[in-house]
Amino acid sequence: MVEKRPYNYNQAAYGDIPQPIRKDGAGWWDLGPRDMIRDRENPDLLVPPPTDAGMIPNLKFSFSDAHMQLNHGGWSREVTVRELPTATTLAGVNMALTPGGVRELHWHQQAEWSIMLVGKARITAVDQNGRNFIADVGVGDLWYFPPGVPHSIQGLEEGCEFLLVFDDGSFSDLNTLSISDWFAHTPKDVLAANFGVPEGAFAHIPLEQRYIFQADVPGPLESQQVPDPYGTVPRTFSHRLFAQKPIVTPGGTVRIVDSTNFPISTQIAAALVEIKPGGMREMHWHPNNDEWQYYLSGMGRMTVFAANGTARTFDYRAGDVGYVPFAYGHYIQNTGDQSLWFLEMFKSDRFEDVSLNQWMALTPHQLVQDNLQVGAEVMNALRKEKWPVVRYSGMPPYCP
Repeated sequence: MVEKRPYNYNQAAYGDIPQPIRKDGAGWWDLGPRDMIRDRENPDLLVPPPTDAGMIPNLKFSFSDAHMQLNHGGWSREVTVRELPTATTLAGVNMALTPGGVRELHWHQQAEWSIMLVGKARITAVDQNGRNFIADVGVGDLWYFPPGVPHSIQGLEEGCEFLLVFDDGSFSDLNTLSISDWFAHTPKDVLAANFGVPEGAFAHIPLEQRYIFQADVPGPLESQQVPDPYGTVPRTFSHRLFAQKPIVTPGGTVRIVDSTNFPISTQIAAALVEIKPGGMREMHWHPNNDEWQYYLSGMGRMTVFAANGTARTFDYRAGDVGYVPFAYGHYIQNTGDQSLWFLEMFKSDRFEDVSLNQWMALTPHQLVQDNLQVGAEVMNALRKEKWPVVRYSGMPPYCP
């Protein structure tokens, strides 16, 4: 039974409880059952900016709301079109491995792009020409395995956690092609013929897919190298993102990685963005594909603009996935007191964006003025160079 309150109930009685009431008086109390934690996490859904209008589908899902797959050796959870129906181009898997935990030998029909979030792991792969790759990856390192290339991941001494991204929104990591699954569904006489050993050699093979399992922590990398008569892969499967010199602007930093500086990554491009307090990822759009986002730390707000006067605002924090349909205009503001870090991901071989500021600056000025009915103050502030992250005017200098 909900307690009845008078229409003019004093908001002070609620203390700091958020209410769906805009400063202009629009809205009213939420007096019924509610999830206060969710309301606090999504203030721009509870009280949308007055510039929001029309219907844009949900563009946010948190890994905290995803189902956990627990195994001896680690865990995984995923965000696909099942969880976020608009995200048709890419899917993400958040995975952790214990020290020695193994994501078993397997391969995919999709490309796999990954960034290490915590700890270290050893990755292995062999390409279609029999050339192998064995390497250790740490925080900020990337790896990319093309479709069909068999590989594995194993946690090292401290274990690890990482994000995997695949170029298919309907992908599920539980439906990959695994070596143990194939062995379990192959007659032993066929295995014996294939490897030239007696059937008894396969008496103890797994009866089902192992997926993630516990093993001993492997020895030093040098002790694990396997001499290969065909040599190693000609294009490395790993990349040290933090070794890149970032694009630095007054509002933050950006590191772009695609096939131009990570040549093997031909189907997924990305940017690691830092927005400092008081900063904003500038108004822009992407002309090549949808954008899949993963928020690493901090707090932010994104407004997405579509055609016919449609716009909607979402709030994000660490562990959230965001999404922007192809060519939709958008911007992202830092709403916290620490740097906001997130990834922009694309099903493409190249990172591409169009800056609203730069477009206007490189268009005949009289045309822009007539179109927007703005004067010299705006026109003189336009920049011909692109600043991916900007800073609000009047904000004090950022001090980390």
